[in-house]
Amino acid sequence: MKPSTKDELEGKLHETKGKVKEKVGQVINNPDMETKGQNEKLAGKVQKKVGQIEKVLEK
Repeated sequence: MKPSTKDELEGKLHETKGKVKEKVGQVINNPDMETKGQNEKLAGKVQKKVGQIEKVLEK
């Protein structure tokens, strides 16, 4: 698997995990977990975008 594809997949995974943590934090009224979820979601989006940029540069 190419590193760019791996970055995209891992980014999507982190983005999804972040969304889940954010929603759980909202449901159980835990602002700390909600913030951690938002941070992980953002990190996932960045990692996914890095993978997309790497794909473009590979061509």
